[in-house]
Amino acid sequence: EKLTPIDLAAVDEFHVGGLEATKAFSEFMGFKPGMKVLDVGCGVGGPARYFASEHGVRANGIDLTEEFVRAAISLTKLVHLEEKASFEEGSALAMPFRKESFDAAYMFHVGMNIADKNALFQDVARVLKPGAKFSIYDVMRTNDEPISYPVPWAASGETSFVVKIEGYRKALEAVGFEVVHERGRREFGIQFFERNIARTAQGGPPILGLQLLMGERVPQMMQNTLGGMRHGIFEPVEMVAVKK
Repeated sequence: EKLTPIDLAAVDEFHVGGLEATKAFSEFMGFKPGMKVLDVGCGVGGPARYFASEHGVRANGIDLTEEFVRAAISLTKLVHLEEKASFEEGSALAMPFRKESFDAAYMFHVGMNIADKNALFQDVARVLKPGAKFSIYDVMRTNDEPISYPVPWAASGETSFVVKIEGYRKALEAVGFEVVHERGRREFGIQFFERNIARTAQGGPPILGLQLLMGERVPQMMQNTLGGMRHGIFEPVEMVAVKK
């Protein structure tokens, strides 16, 4: 009866660092009450509900996976935020939104599944107003060593398109963005996964946990992600770009 977005964070904030990462990154995102904000690749809508609840924005999420969108809508109704957060199925490469219709946009752990980042950033630029911020929190490569699969964003290399931060920067600048913030979060990510793996080993998986979304392979995914960060293959990175 009194469910809040924070209560759902253990399962719907499924990116490196979870809600802790969302809160830390929000300091750089420039959200203000009343802003119309786009969530690119919204998943089941965790960040959108958090920003709507805690920052007073009007969040619009879009995701290619129909099941995620249905779950996002259902969960949003449970926490009584359907007037502040909405979701629809669609491609991030051809979004059904008008030109310059959003005050800000963000994506959390989405770019790793999209090969054509230029096309992605071009469509985001299209729907943003001049001067708007586009905030990205993605896993990015730090060397060229092979990634061990499965990981949370891909079961194999066929659907994994992790690139270095330079690739993001060039693609953003090519479509009219200026990068104003970059921060690697490797140590933060390692500590986050070490804590969660230790907690699971001691008491088993939590009632609300990533296994609800990704099934029985979650422990292997977590170990592979932790290993990738420990060996310097990839790390979670914050980026904020402003549309010129």
